[in-house]
Amino acid sequence: MAFQQRKFRGRDNFSSGPRDMHKVTCSDCGAEAEVPFKPIEGRPVYCKECYRKHKNTE
Repeated sequence: MAFQQRKFRGRDNFSSGPRDMHKVTCSDCGAEAEVPFKPIEGRPVYCKECYRKHKNTE
């Protein structure tokens, strides 16, 4: 049986190369951070430390 690589949404897993990082200002503490997604205006974006705080309270 040959090994078949799984695909996700038409792309090879983990082979899409480096992600585009976007610079943001944390909505809680005001620190500069980078996130692997394009932020949407009007929605909060958190640095790693503040994200952990918010994740634990939900």
